[in-house]
Amino acid sequence: MRIHSLIVGGGIGGLAAALALARAGHTADLMEQAPAFSEVGAGIQLGPNVVRRLRALGLGEALNAIVAHPERLCVSSALNGGRIATMPLAGAMEQRYGAPYFTVHRADLHGLLLEAVRAQASGAVTLSTGARIERLSTRGDEFVCAATDDGRAWEGDALIGADGVWGRVRPRIWPDAAPARPTGHMAFRALLEQNALPAALRSRQVDVWLAPRLHAVAYPVRGGERLNLVVLTETSPDEVGADARDWDQAASRAALDRATGHVGQPLRALLDAVPAWRAWTLCDRTPLTGPQEMVDGRVALLGDAAHPMLPYLAQGAGMAIEDAVTLAQQLSGCTSAEVPQALARYAQARWARNAQVQARARRNGRIFHLGGPARWGRDMVMRLAGPTLMDQPWLYAG
Repeated sequence: MRIHSLIVGGGIGGLAAALALARAGHTADLMEQAPAFSEVGAGIQLGPNVVRRLRALGLGEALNAIVAHPERLCVSSALNGGRIATMPLAGAMEQRYGAPYFTVHRADLHGLLLEAVRAQASGAVTLSTGARIERLSTRGDEFVCAATDDGRAWEGDALIGADGVWGRVRPRIWPDAAPARPTGHMAFRALLEQNALPAALRSRQVDVWLAPRLHAVAYPVRGGERLNLVVLTETSPDEVGADARDWDQAASRAALDRATGHVGQPLRALLDAVPAWRAWTLCDRTPLTGPQEMVDGRVALLGDAAHPMLPYLAQGAGMAIEDAVTLAQQLSGCTSAEVPQALARYAQARWARNAQVQARARRNGRIFHLGGPARWGRDMVMRLAGPTLMDQPWLYAG
């Protein structure tokens, strides 16, 4: 039987859910509050666990056309540029986990998913923009309804909240839940043309630089034509004049310099090559404590709406895509009356893994930003353990 879902949010998680449901033979209405489908220009790392899911959705060939294939992961000191540890990626990931490690521009992945959703059979997925959901309700135990203030309304067997950390579905279904919290960390980002950089600054790998109270990450996107650079600092929004809810705001070079004044070469040379910076405030929630935080009856959350996390494990988008695939699997073959049980199974299958990733991302942030003797101990352990320490079998094989 076909299940008809209402999906609130047209980001990567919402589109992945729409595609997975359509591929499973279901239908959906997807509502995006923005006037057009779009994504900010940040990069994403796609571990083997995520690439396997995207391939299962039939996107393998199209994905290969938009990603970069980093050769290795290199961790260095941001203070003096000294190499700490290296882990091979190209070839090694596919051999161990059945899929490669990719890096991609967020807007490119979003566009790929949007194109795939639009290519589904007529009527499988209806897309609506400018749809800010103001009211959610149920009709008995049989249907869930969503409506906007401009008079549009939708009815379905299930409602999926994929509207992000500041979404409107979660507080309406869980009104007593704590809101997302600013973590005291900021992300400064830039996207650079590789050909415009000096040869020494161009990269075909994932570079990570560690320093007290900050770290930086750079990797190729768009087939290697661009270099995505992110500097993550323990800087409060007040120091930057940032809005915690704005994912894409201008950042002054002075604010970045205040946070990175102690870093040395070669990271300093790369920072100096950036003509303009964007920034956002990093927010998260306490790791999930049970499936009840992801599902209530016919309403389910996925991605950042359910489990926002720091980017220090590079799995935010990945967990949303995993959620989407599992959601479609659990709804397969069920009747409308069985939807609440199917969604409960989805939450049971996903909550613990998402909570583990949330907790590990927080832990990585503490480790990456260590100072003093603890930093020296971390670097020594990384030099000795190398790839064994940096690999994540529990994550990539899951």
